[in-house]
Order: sequence, then C-alpha cells, then structure tokens
Amino acid sequence: MPSTISDLPRLGDWTSFEELAALQAARLPRTLEAAARSPFYRDPLSGGPPPLDALPITTKRDLRQAYPFGLLGVERSRLATYHESSGTAGQPTASYYTDDDWIDLAERFARKWIPIGPDDMFLVRTPYALMITGHLAHRAARMHGATVVPGDNRSLAMPYSRVIRVLHDLDVTLTWSMPAEALIWAAAARLAGLAPGSDFPALRALYVGGEPVTAARRARISRIWGVPVIEEYGSTETGSLAGECPAGHLHFWSDRAIPEIHRPDGTVVAEGSGQLVVTPLYREAMPLLRYNLEDAVELTYRDCGCGWHLPTIRVLGRAGAGHPVGRARITQNDLETLVFTLPDRLGVLFWRARAAHGELVVEIEVDEAHRAEAVGALTAAIRSVLEVDAVVRALVPGTLVPHATLTVNQDILKPRTLFGPDEDWDKAILYY
Repeated sequence: MPSTISDLPRLGDWTSFEELAALQAARLPRTLEAAARSPFYRDPLSGGPPPLDALPITTKRDLRQAYPFGLLGVERSRLATYHESSGTAGQPTASYYTDDDWIDLAERFARKWIPIGPDDMFLVRTPYALMITGHLAHRAARMHGATVVPGDNRSLAMPYSRVIRVLHDLDVTLTWSMPAEALIWAAAARLAGLAPGSDFPALRALYVGGEPVTAARRARISRIWGVPVIEEYGSTETGSLAGECPAGHLHFWSDRAIPEIHRPDGTVVAEGSGQLVVTPLYREAMPLLRYNLEDAVELTYRDCGCGWHLPTIRVLGRAGAGHPVGRARITQNDLETLVFTLPDRLGVLFWRARAAHGELVVEIEVDEAHRAEAVGALTAAIRSVLEVDAVVRALVPGTLVPHATLTVNQDILKPRTLFGPDEDWDKAILYY
C-alpha cells in the first residue's frame, strides 16, 4: 500500500484510456488481497481472487450490517480516523482510514485546476465531526502548505455574519463548501454592505461539492463572485471520486478507483446511465469492492481538451429522480436550470418547488420591483421547456433564507451552572 505521494499515480502518468485500463489491472490484485483480510470479503475471496465482475455488488445495507468494524482490513491500532456518513439514518454507515489511506485521500482532493498552494488562506466551510468532508479539505490544504480557516458549517460558533467577516478581513483566497453556501454568502455579504464581486479581491476560486449542481447555477455563482467555481464529487465512504478539469468537465479519478454503472435493468456495465458502483484501488483500512453509492450518474469515455484521459461523469444524485406532473417527470436539475437562467438583474437566488397531485408550485424570492417579470419569465420557461403549466409565486426576500440568520452575530457560551439574579438559568449545562 502507498506510504508517500510518489507511490501514487499522478495525472499525466498515462496517455490513453488503454493505458489507464492497464494501470487499473496492475493494481487490482493488491486491492483484492487487501479485501481478503476483511471479515466481510473473506468468504467471497477464499478461493482466490476472481474477476472483478464475478463479485457481488456491495450495498449500503451491507455496510450498515457490518457496523462498526466488519469491513476492517488492518489491525485496529493502525486506524487514523473513524467516520460516519452524513446521510446515515438509523443504523450507522461507518468508514475508517489509515494514515496511508489519508495520503491518497488528500492528494485526490487536491487535484484542482486552480491548485492549493502555500500562499492560500483556505476557508473550509463543510462539516467536520464524523463526516469526512471538512477533514479531507483540511488535510489536503495542509499537505500543500495553505493556511486553513476551519469554518465548520454545522458549528453554532460560525454564523454567516462571521463567515463574511472572515472572508473579507482574512483575505481568504479559496473556499470549500456546498454550492448553496456560496449563494447564501452572497446574500449575507450584501446585507453587510459588501459587494461579492468586488469587496473580496483576494478570492481566487470556490471549490464546491456535496450536492448536484447544474451548469446554470454554477455559472451564476461564478458571475456573482467573479471567480471560477470548481466542482468536486465524492462520499464519506470513498473520499473524492471526481473533479473538474480546466475545460469544465467533471472527470472520474479512474486511476484511483474503478467505476461501473448499475443500470435500471439490473445489469452492470462499464459506462452509461444508472447508479455508480466503485472499487477504490488504494484502500487498506476498509477495502470496498463494487460498492454501489446509489447515486444516479452518467459515465462516458470520450476525449477531452484537458488531456487527462479520464472518463467524464455527470452526477444527478437524488436530483435526477424527479416527480410526475401530468405527462412530464420534473427533476430538480430541470427546474434549477430554468431558475438560474433568469436574468441576473432580477436577483433570484433562492427558490423551492413542490410537485404534488398533478400540480407544480414554484416559489422564488424576488424584490417587488422585479416580481412580475420574474414570475412571468419563469412560468413561460417551465411551460416551454418542461411542457408543464406551473404556479409560480413570488416571495419577499428573507422568506426562504431569513435575513436574521444571515446577520446574527450571537455569542457562543460554554456550559455554566451558576447564574446571577437577572440571568437566564434555563441555559445551564448545555453548550449554546
């Protein structure tokens, strides 16, 4: 297993899809060997390593049933970190990594066409706790010498007003967040009297992930902030799986994990549309073979101007499932594209929709001056593109994302038990 970055494949180590396949084939036996040390895979691999496509699919249910250490492939003393998925409900889905695993994880995350460097001030605005996302960006940034601002978005100590202050006063150059955060920051900045596109001159790029994002929303975020928005895709169970190239395409890191597509008819193929199945190639603490992430994707092998010779992936996630409205099936991506194709001057950042009982209702936050134009334009776009008559309603800005949430600068106090006569002692014990 790898112990240094130099042991891992690097972009440019292969010059064709054929060479990429050869690299995978050379690594796969060691991956199967590592998996055979795991209680979960011991029996399937007891007769020797079979062809990968002869092995069963590993499911999220398998991971839950193996909780906590049924997939452990090393001595527990070698573990560096333990994590659980953000989507875990009921029985946890555990993941764990060694220090050697972390070298691979961090290097994959750092594969950005606008790279992380020693001069960067890097705001990490995703969860830490049991999820991997904050720790992943933190480790990658430190590996490349950047200064990390750990702005955990689940912490009460980091309200949006503080995020804006940090972005501005610390001359933050790079950020890592969900795409939705970047829009919320824009609203918070404006409420603080700052212009996102001009009052944060140090900012070089916004790294985003954690939710599917359409080209229209990504372009809108980029125009608002005046910097590139660079997409990333992965999971707590696998780490980074794909990243954006300079040509704007999302590429799967096939030198580090083998992708497959589980189609709706039950077959598994090398490319096409369906659920993403992955086999990480550099994983020792918790080897995974043919793990179904259950994310809806489209995977294609085609040449790209970037010259990376990696498959292109389009991630739909749950946003690709959709809901029926009349004869149409409406997806989140469909509606998001239309919302963020509205003219920028209308100022629409936040929206929601509900498809129920054959009716589509869409609500958008928009200033009164632009209300009639925004409602009319979106209604017409939905009818023209999706062939659905929708009810589009205008909401007062601050309805979906309350202004108080964007401006509050609350004190976060440690637990205490002794209070004075005029103090609220209902806040005893708990951190708040």
